[in-house]
Amino acid sequence: MKVLFIGGTGNISASVSRLCVEMGIDLYLLNRGTRGVKIKGARTILGDVSKPGELSRVLKGHKWDAVVNWIAFIREDVERDIELFRGKTGQYVFISSASVYQRPPAYPIITESTPLVNPYWEYSKNKIACEETLNHAYCNGAFPVTIVRPSFTYDTVIPLAIGGWNEYTVVDRMKMGKKIIVHGDGTSLWTITHSEDFAKGFVGLLGHQQAIGQSFTITSDEVLTWDQIYRTVAEAAGVEANIVHIATDFLVRSNESLRGTLLGDKSHCAIFDNSKIKTFVPGFKATMPLNVGVKKTLAWFDASPKRKVILESTNEMIDRIIGAYEKI
Repeated sequence: MKVLFIGGTGNISASVSRLCVEMGIDLYLLNRGTRGVKIKGARTILGDVSKPGELSRVLKGHKWDAVVNWIAFIREDVERDIELFRGKTGQYVFISSASVYQRPPAYPIITESTPLVNPYWEYSKNKIACEETLNHAYCNGAFPVTIVRPSFTYDTVIPLAIGGWNEYTVVDRMKMGKKIIVHGDGTSLWTITHSEDFAKGFVGLLGHQQAIGQSFTITSDEVLTWDQIYRTVAEAAGVEANIVHIATDFLVRSNESLRGTLLGDKSHCAIFDNSKIKTFVPGFKATMPLNVGVKKTLAWFDASPKRKVILESTNEMIDRIIGAYEKI
């Protein structure tokens, strides 16, 4: 099977790329070669996805069993891909997001049939628009799309709501014994998935003809409270978390940039029914619990000090919000 990844070396996609190679897939990675991540056994095509003319040139003569775009975020991205790959691939996989599902949810268990409505987060609105465009192309022009919706999938990022992800700020605060913020009362339920587990379900969809025209959520079945998540990360760092619970509404009023990621995602419970992916990919099972996976993640950060990005702007925001909250 000949597969093209647009991207393929990121937080989620690198694990998928490695599993593809391990399974004997003829994998090509289209990227600018700037991340410095090498996937042994994959072939690299240097190109800039934002330049359609350049893409047409570097991809000339290729036909694919599957194309996956890991870095499509707005409608124009998928419109470009529809024109570029129509008639040249047996399957086009769009990486959407579980944040497209209805917020707040009307029913606590999320399935692929949960409405796609998120009025709070521009990122999610754009992903919904991408899905609408691709589904229209599938229905009206037989464009062979499969949609995949990950949720808070980690490997080389810190899986925390505030001061984590691409920065090390909150872990550094934990190690210094400083106060950290957990939104709400810390009891809402959330699902976190390691990218190696996500890869097991995802790779099984590549070239799967019955997956054409379908959408899939791929997550772990491990459900934790946010307090458990923060305390698990702290334990992996060898410390205890000094948690301050602050209502989400207060956090958003204090910093508008938190509106999307909290009101549009993490302030609500996220429990996913993975029955569909398990039906299409028999044997799929997530086996990496957070207490194991986050140790791997912190070890990755420890391997290179430059990865431990600590933002003073984030520290100032956290200190300011906690200070204001404790004066109430």
